[in-house]
Amino acid sequence: MGPDVSGSFTPKRPLDLWLTLGALGSGPSLRHHDGDIWRATRTPEGPASIRLHRRRSGEVDVEAWGAGSEWAVLHAPEWCGERDDDTGFTPRHPLIAQLQREIRGVRMPRTTAVFEALVPTVILQQVTTVEARDSYHHLVNALGETAPGPVPLKIPPAPAVLAGTPCWHFHRFGIERRRAEVIIRAARSVKRLEETSQMDVASAYRRLLAFPGVGAWTAAKVAMVALGDADAVPVGDYHLPHSIGYALEGTVRSTDERMLELLEPYRGHRARVVRLITTAGIAAPRFGPKMPLRNLRAI
Repeated sequence: MGPDVSGSFTPKRPLDLWLTLGALGSGPSLRHHDGDIWRATRTPEGPASIRLHRRRSGEVDVEAWGAGSEWAVLHAPEWCGERDDDTGFTPRHPLIAQLQREIRGVRMPRTTAVFEALVPTVILQQVTTVEARDSYHHLVNALGETAPGPVPLKIPPAPAVLAGTPCWHFHRFGIERRRAEVIIRAARSVKRLEETSQMDVASAYRRLLAFPGVGAWTAAKVAMVALGDADAVPVGDYHLPHSIGYALEGTVRSTDERMLELLEPYRGHRARVVRLITTAGIAAPRFGPKMPLRNLRAI
């Protein structure tokens, strides 16, 4: 099955497709297959599946299927960080300088798909990554649409579908009432939510934080991928302050306040430091019991 629309672009600087687009998370809508990246999304012009293939020459081939294929091909460079400007990012810590040399091609993506970024982020609130990933996979598989194109993918559920889904129905996905209500309210105001992609960063954050259930952590996680905010710091994360503290000063336990102090020299590019450290897999040693996994589907 040939693509409906195809194109290509030449990255302005080094690009690692998977390290860049891997920031979008995992699930039935994103696949790394035979060196290519496949993504299913809901564009302003309709659903689309897109294939990204990086040639040895560095050029990226783009193919898309579905009603939104033309829009997807046009905006693929943004997804791959072509609007990401790292001017002024000068590593001051030896480890950050080393990671910048060794981990080439990590960029800040900008999908403009705010609602698509918000849903898995809300699901991740106050639960383990494993639990959140499982819940999101179940949600997309159950309520999403089969994506166009030759590779099995799922389009994330439409806002109208989630807006009309009762809270109790989310329990079978492991999502309790509080998180379900945040998703439902956002789905019912999706137009105002998506408008943040056309705002300046400060205005976008004010709009995001005005949504019930969206705090600083959620807004920053969404902005990192949907808005391409290279300065986003997810304050309130369970593990991140410890990882940043461990990487930058060798402490095994830290706080949000100390994390922000350590990242302050990189203001404007703090999310880059976060991405480099997390991509490298650097984490502080963990002590004590792990957070228990809950099974709301059994309730």
